[in-house]
Amino acid sequence: MDEDTRYEAVRSRDARFDGEFFFAVETTGIYCRPSCPAVTPKRRNVRFFTTAAAAQGSGFRACRRCRPDAVPGSAEWNVRADVVGRAMRLIGDGVVDREGVAGLAVRLGYSARQVQRQLTTELGAGPVALARAQRSHTARVLLQTTSLPVTEIAFASGFASVRQFNDTIRAVYAATPTGLRASAPKGCTATPTAGVPLRLAHRGPYQAEAVFDRLADEAVPGVEDIGGPHGRRTYRRTLRLPYGTGIVAVEERPGLPHPGPGGWLDARLHLTDLRDLTTAVQRLRRLFDLDADPYAVDERLGADPRLAPLVAARPGLRSPGAADPEELAVRALVGRTAAEGLVRRYGKALDAPCGSLTHVFPEPAVLAQAEPDGPLGALAAALADGSLRLDPGADRDEAQDVLLDLPGMDARTVAVIRTRALGDPDVAVPGTDVPDSWRPWRSYALQHLRAAGESEQR
Repeated sequence: MDEDTRYEAVRSRDARFDGEFFFAVETTGIYCRPSCPAVTPKRRNVRFFTTAAAAQGSGFRACRRCRPDAVPGSAEWNVRADVVGRAMRLIGDGVVDREGVAGLAVRLGYSARQVQRQLTTELGAGPVALARAQRSHTARVLLQTTSLPVTEIAFASGFASVRQFNDTIRAVYAATPTGLRASAPKGCTATPTAGVPLRLAHRGPYQAEAVFDRLADEAVPGVEDIGGPHGRRTYRRTLRLPYGTGIVAVEERPGLPHPGPGGWLDARLHLTDLRDLTTAVQRLRRLFDLDADPYAVDERLGADPRLAPLVAARPGLRSPGAADPEELAVRALVGRTAAEGLVRRYGKALDAPCGSLTHVFPEPAVLAQAEPDGPLGALAAALADGSLRLDPGADRDEAQDVLLDLPGMDARTVAVIRTRALGDPDVAVPGTDVPDSWRPWRSYALQHLRAAGESEQR
């Protein structure tokens, strides 16, 4: 998009582009999402930014009316397999907060200076600024949805000090942390024991029923469950996170498939360590494919005569990912029944079980030691020693090559892992009739065929 096209999106308050770019108004010092309901500024006063971090770095503060930090993430980072795309996925997963820029660079296979230069050149902000913008959003969520003390929120959000936290909140939101908390709608604040309530935003229509059906078919007892009346089900699962464990509940929202500017899924997170909040949210977004651009997908696939009626019947159909890529790889290899047995034998028991949720899926190192032989042992060992990486910044082609070299790993299983664990939107599963004209959305095309009963993709 050129800047004139972006301005037209702002003039029409087009929510399709929320998260794809941001605009700032020089006369007010505020940056917004494209669909902001405020009076449209004059073109000469508008500047455009690829990321919220770039807008903040140029001295603009977030609009209190449209909350530009609460938009879905850019779908571009799902598609791109280059260094910038991989870096953005890793930053979203909290790698800079945990390992610093040096750790991010090591994972990408570049020097810290190269990573800084590439991100700044293309996005207008380096990894530190991008992580800072993410921390400020996490802090706002905690301030406005929980009753946690401000000091605890500062460190839970990833800030190194309370002073740094206070300065960032003032710079980004033009308010103190206490003032930001006071601006939250009444009745929205929960106690820490009640978990963190969240609205997981998405753009465009969302076929919640299809996603929840898929998760119900695959649910592994002890780790996942799904219950409630059809159309209003709640999916729950345990999470293994960098600092601790978590339990999440995500509600199915009826009536979402109709065309519209977007919406959200209601969720609630219980974490043993609140420093895991950002990572947990990003993993849920990947599981439910909430950062996808359904308009781009449906436009391309809907132009195909074979897919056109399927797309019309299910606009906004998503391609689910994985909350834990390593767990997904093991489950894709051994199947649901065997995975349940692995949970019973080797899964880490929760300190406080929650109904049928009793365990966290076993780590690769545990499986490698307990089941050293056969295909499972080979996969677990490769994941445990790092020769196979499935994290958000992994090189998809390299991971596929490693997977294909493992004993007992067939091309179909590898394709499933690439689609789900690595979030690749353009995978053609062997044995399926998938033409190149469906690129770069072949994973979504297969979801349409599967939903229509034309494919047996796992």
